Amino acid sequence: MSSPRPHARELGDFLRARRGRLRPHDVGLEPGGRRKVTGLRREELALLAGLSTDYYQRMEQGREVRPSDDVLDALAGALGLDDEERRHLFALARAARRPVPARVDRDPERVPDSTRRLLRVMDTPAVVLGRHLDLLDWNPMAQALLGDPDAYPSDRLNMLLLLFDDTLTGRRSCPDWERQALDYIGMMRTAVATDPTHPRATAIVGELSIRSAEFRRLWARHDVRESVSGTKTFRVPEVGDITLDWDTYPLPGNPGPVMLVFTTDPDSTDADRLRLLASLHATRSALPHNHSSQAGTTPRPCRADG
Repeated sequence: MSSPRPHARELGDFLRARRGRLRPHDVGLEPGGRRKVTGLRREELALLAGLSTDYYQRMEQGREVRPSDDVLDALAGALGLDDEERRHLFALARAARRPVPARVDRDPERVPDSTRRLLRVMDTPAVVLGRHLDLLDWNPMAQALLGDPDAYPSDRLNMLLLLFDDTLTGRRSCPDWERQALDYIGMMRTAVATDPTHPRATAIVGELSIRSAEFRRLWARHDVRESVSGTKTFRVPEVGDITLDWDTYPLPGNPGPVMLVFTTDPDSTDADRLRLLASLHATRSALPHNHSSQAGTTPRPCRADG
């Protein structure tokens, strides 16, 4: 039997992960007897979706199946998918139905000059992330808040690689680190759905899967995030805790980079502390590079979340 196509394999893995999180009582079934699996059995899920067990099994195995939208609707309902998960299911299935292209276009990601100019005039921290969470650009306010990205080689400037780097100060001081990891992993999952064999995605996921049991556990959940927003508290010794809202904004391209922007009420204590931090950063930046005040500028992707 030939190996499954990448999108079909991703579809099967996603279905298996979502089936595994359901329990019989979640869908009104009696557990009955000793069970070898923690989630629903394949035949139980197939029954709920109105499919034959053989057909559903072939979907999970990534074999040559082309589910209709009606079948996908039935599966989404049986699995209790939310809107993001449902869109992810349909995107994977439709990609699996398409012929394999002879060549995949993978143009290098570039930040438009106009976006770079916008970053520099913004008076709030902002960064540009590539489709696989590479840090493509940032403004001085982001550098003051997050640390100096220039302290790392360009190929290591990736939010997932930094987040799972145990050598970074503060990595374990973040009480809600797992939620932040799931957000970024969910964004990576969404990117992988568009191009499962992209070399950059393969390299990042492969490296982290080898060296981090935590990453393997969280990646296996198959959580997806189309866009992310929330609130985060940064523990900054120089000025105290700063709580900021953060949102992502898509830039041109499909899929393309996103701008991640941190904001707060301009009249708040958080805004005052952010301005003070920016002032301290500007003063440090004006000093010679070998001055002791340059210490502590290593990238800090994780702080204490609120």
